[in-house]
Amino acid sequence: MRLTIVPEPRLAAAVAAAAVPWLLPGGLGMVAGAVAVAAVGAALVADFVLLPGPRAVRIAREVPDTIGLGDDVAATVRVENDTPRVLAATVGDQLVAPLHGGIGRADVVLPARGVAEATFTFRASVRGLATLGPVGARVRTRLGLVARRLRLDAAAPVEVVPSVAGVGRYRLLALQHRLDVLGIRALRRTGDGLAFAGVREYAQGDDPRRIHWKATARRQKLMVREHVLERAQTMLLLVDAGRNMTQLVGDVPRFEQALSSVLLLTDVAASVGDRVGLLVFDDQVRAWVPPRQGPRALPALRTAMAPVRASLREPDYAGAFRFLAAQQRRRALVVLFTDVIDPRASQALLAHVGRSAARHLPIVVALRNDAMLAAARPVVGSRPAALHEAAAAEELLEGREMALAQMRAQGVVVLDVSPAQMTPGVINAYLAIKARGAL
Repeated sequence: MRLTIVPEPRLAAAVAAAAVPWLLPGGLGMVAGAVAVAAVGAALVADFVLLPGPRAVRIAREVPDTIGLGDDVAATVRVENDTPRVLAATVGDQLVAPLHGGIGRADVVLPARGVAEATFTFRASVRGLATLGPVGARVRTRLGLVARRLRLDAAAPVEVVPSVAGVGRYRLLALQHRLDVLGIRALRRTGDGLAFAGVREYAQGDDPRRIHWKATARRQKLMVREHVLERAQTMLLLVDAGRNMTQLVGDVPRFEQALSSVLLLTDVAASVGDRVGLLVFDDQVRAWVPPRQGPRALPALRTAMAPVRASLREPDYAGAFRFLAAQQRRRALVVLFTDVIDPRASQALLAHVGRSAARHLPIVVALRNDAMLAAARPVVGSRPAALHEAAAAEELLEGREMALAQMRAQGVVVLDVSPAQMTPGVINAYLAIKARGAL
C-alpha cells in the first residue's frame, strides 16, 4: 500500500535541532529538550492538519497525441490547488524508453485556489506507440515538515511518427524565396511545364516576349500571355524498407531519414497541387497510399508510415514494381529511396527500374554509405586489417558505381547522395523536373 503522507527533509532537520537542548547539563537540558520536542510535535500536528486532502489538489499532464521521431517535445504538468492556502509542490515526471528525458523534477508554488505548471522536455527514439511513465507531486504547506504524495499513472500511449519538423522551415523559406539557405536552387520555370492560362492587358515590367500580337491587334492595345506552372501531376514515392536501410547514420536508421525526406518532399509537391502517393516495401508491400492531392496528402502518408519499420529482409524490387504497374498506369514521377551494395540486388534493381522508365519518369535516390566510403580510404600507417577492409569496401563501391552508371544510361535520374544531403538533393531534382516540364 502506497503511503500518501511522507516526511520531508525539513522534519529531519527539526528533530535534529530538538535533540541539541538535551545536551545541556542537569535539569536545564531535560526541560529545554522537552520544550523543543513539544514544539516540534505541535508544528508536526499543525502541518498535518493544514495539509490538503487527497482531492483538494489535482495533477494532470498535457502531451501531444502524436510526436515526431527525434523532435524535442514538451510535456506540461498542471497542478491545481483548491484550498484557500498557498502551497508548495515538487513535481516529478518519469519518462520511459523509447522516450528519453529521464525523471524530470521541478519546484512550483501553488497559489490559493490557483494553478501552477511545470514543463519537461523529452525526445522519442523509436517510432510506434510509446507509453509515458507516471507523474507525481509532493505537496507541502509553508511549514514543510510533511507532504502529501499524489500520483498520476500513465495515460494512453502517444504515437511516435516520422518527424515533420523541417516542413515549416522549408515552407517558410519557399515563401520568402530563400530555399538557397537549405541548399535548394532557385530554378526558372520554362519549357512545356508552363501552361497557357489566358491573356491580360500589358503592365509595366512585363516581358515584351510575352506580348500576344493577335490579341493586341483585335483589342487595339497591348496584351500579354499569362502562363501557370502545370499542376495536378502525379508523384509516387517508393521507400525501400530492406536490410540496407537499417544501417545507422548517427543513432537513426537511414530508413527513418528517408521517411522524413519523403514528408518534406510531399509537402513541397502538395503545395503546388501535385498528387502524391506512397509505396513502402521490403520483401512485400508494407504500406500503400494512392496518390492524393492538396493538404490531404501529408497526413495520409504520415499515418501510413507510422507502423512500418525497416527489416533485415532483402527488398523485392520485382514485386514492388509489379504492384506499382498494377496500381498506377498513367505516367508519373517515381522517386525510389534505396541503396544497393550487393551486386545481385543491383542487377534486380537495374532491370526493373530500367523497365519502369518506359512508362514513368524514375528517380533513384541512392543513399551513400559514408562509413564504407571512409573505410575505402585508409589513412597512412593503418593496420593490415584496415587495408584488407579498404580493398573489400572499394570493390563493393566500384560495383555500386557501375550499377548507378547503367541506370543513368537507361534514362534513370540517379541521385548519389549522403543521407545528410538527401532532402535538398531530392527537392532540387523535383523542382528541376517541374521547371523543364519533363514529366
